[in-house]
Amino acid sequence: MDLVIDGELNAEGMRFGIVVAKFNDFVTLKLLDGAKSALLENGVDPSDITVAMVPGSFEIPVVADSLASSGNYDAIICLGAVIKGETDHYEYVSKGASEGIARVALDNQLPVMFGVLTTHNVEQALDRCGGRKGNEGESSAISAIKTINVLRQINNNS
Repeated sequence: MDLVIDGELNAEGMRFGIVVAKFNDFVTLKLLDGAKSALLENGVDPSDITVAMVPGSFEIPVVADSLASSGNYDAIICLGAVIKGETDHYEYVSKGASEGIARVALDNQLPVMFGVLTTHNVEQALDRCGGRKGNEGESSAISAIKTINVLRQINNNS
């Protein structure tokens, strides 16, 4: 029979760093609320959550890397909102944030969740921070918990 490893949704004793972009805070603070609610609902002690605010989504990776490399966290959740405008700025910020966050995860062998919205307009962003499409902050927190538990199972089975 095949061994199937699936992460449960139990976060008791886990520690989380959350990096939040302040730019577009009318969206990102709702993402933060969703992430914190999901963590608390699944057993995380409030004292095991550290929130680091950064100016914008482009700055998320460097702070996420600092948190990840500290060894104090089981996962890092990155939250931001990049909304397309009339210039190419959207593409550069989105690409920098996504590539940087992925690099932090791989370099630190730690779950680093990509909860950065990249939308074409404000309506799409609002739909994804507690509106019609749910809350990406909540989804990122749930994914972080499950990923930690998958990695723990892999490490316990080796």
